[in-house]
Amino acid sequence: MIKTEKDYNAIVERVEELLQNPDNIENKDAKGYVELNVLSDLVAEYEERNYPVKKTSLVEVLKLRMAEMGLNQKRLSELLGVSTSRVSEYLNGKSEPTLKVAREISLKLGIDASIVLGI
Repeated sequence: MIKTEKDYNAIVERVEELLQNPDNIENKDAKGYVELNVLSDLVAEYEERNYPVKKTSLVEVLKLRMAEMGLNQKRLSELLGVSTSRVSEYLNGKSEPTLKVAREISLKLGIDASIVLGI
């Protein structure tokens, strides 16, 4: 188990060295294969513990997708078949979309259903 940031940085550096040799990745008989796999697991465990990836919220994804698609609240409301005030509530986190609207968000904006449903 990696306990300090200093140890983590040293191990990441060693992993990067080991990755320079493709045999360490593909060949189970290579000198660095086992070391690379053990150290990679330690790094992954440390990162999960110290740098967890937070779940993306629907609000964040909606705003990003609106920017990507060049949509404003009025155009999004038309696309989803809801009022602009309802879209505003979604974007401010004051309201959750109904199942019907969630389906439309997923289909029309290409947002994964698990994000839209918060699962």
